[in-house]
Amino acid sequence: MSATTTIQLFVFMLAGFVGYQTITKIPPLLHTPLMAATNAISGISLVASMVLAGSNQGVLATALGTVAVASAMANVVGGFLIVDRMLAMFKRQPTNTKEGAEGAAKQ
Repeated sequence: MSATTTIQLFVFMLAGFVGYQTITKIPPLLHTPLMAATNAISGISLVASMVLAGSNQGVLATALGTVAVASAMANVVGGFLIVDRMLAMFKRQPTNTKEGAEGAAKQ
């Protein structure tokens, strides 16, 4: 194993550890803004993967770019669905008003 590979592996493991520690320390109230920020980062990777897929650098680059576009798009769509679900938890429930009670009595 070369020195470059060893350093890259070390940086990858360190990034995983720091990411795990960061996520576990975030209070639940901040998860929605955090998800929105990670969706923005996924959107950037989606644009980069579309550039790679359309760069005409060869069959392998186009195939890998297409896989990257599909993966990034799934990540963005899934992230927006999760954020929408999280925001729905904060919506207020409709309360019974005087007009609502009168409408229910007429039925």
